[in-house]
Amino acid sequence: MMYYRGTSIVYICPKDYEESMKKYVLFLMLLQIPLFSQWNTSAIKLGAFDPSSAGTGFIVGYEGSHFFDPQFSFGWSIDWYHSNYTDATVVNNANTSYGPTGNINELRAKTNIHDFPVMAIATVRIPVTPFSDLYAFGGLGAEVLFVNYNNFVDPTQSDFKSAFDFNWRIGVGGTYGFGKRAEVFGELAYHSSSPSWTYDGYDANGNKVTYERVFDMSGMMFRLGVRFYY
Repeated sequence: MMYYRGTSIVYICPKDYEESMKKYVLFLMLLQIPLFSQWNTSAIKLGAFDPSSAGTGFIVGYEGSHFFDPQFSFGWSIDWYHSNYTDATVVNNANTSYGPTGNINELRAKTNIHDFPVMAIATVRIPVTPFSDLYAFGGLGAEVLFVNYNNFVDPTQSDFKSAFDFNWRIGVGGTYGFGKRAEVFGELAYHSSSPSWTYDGYDANGNKVTYERVFDMSGMMFRLGVRFYY
């Protein structure tokens, strides 16, 4: 330290300055950790899902997440997908086993499904602007499929079954924030699962056989949604 006309002048060497800056940056990082650990989100998303078995139908979902830092979150999701369709696999199998029978095989194949995937989801974000991000996500879980279908012997009667399978999903999306606690987003994803069940029946010669009915619920989905932070 030196004195000049009553004023004290302090010389700080580069090393001291560097150490001070490190402590300052570390202090800011420590301040941010509690803030990030308190970030939770709730999202509502809806759109279209096109699984191989059932064709394009409406899908709506909820996703809850927890942010461990600004670029990574982990959470869970549940979706509901619904479709009424004619199962082409059932029609083809019936035509092969019994031959074409007018529209009876098509009536046998009328199917109404409700699909409920439940998944654990991990998401990585890449900031693009102060208001928008790109993100990629992946998920693993399971799903239950509830199926109403026409009885094969008497197509005027309806039967009910449930099927189960594990699933996975990967996708990408983009967000745009409005306000401090909300954002809109769009995402494109591929979902994979094949719920099924087995049942006994008879072939054209009257022999008892065991069939497996598989619903290939793999396909692309596109959804728009809104996400809230709290």
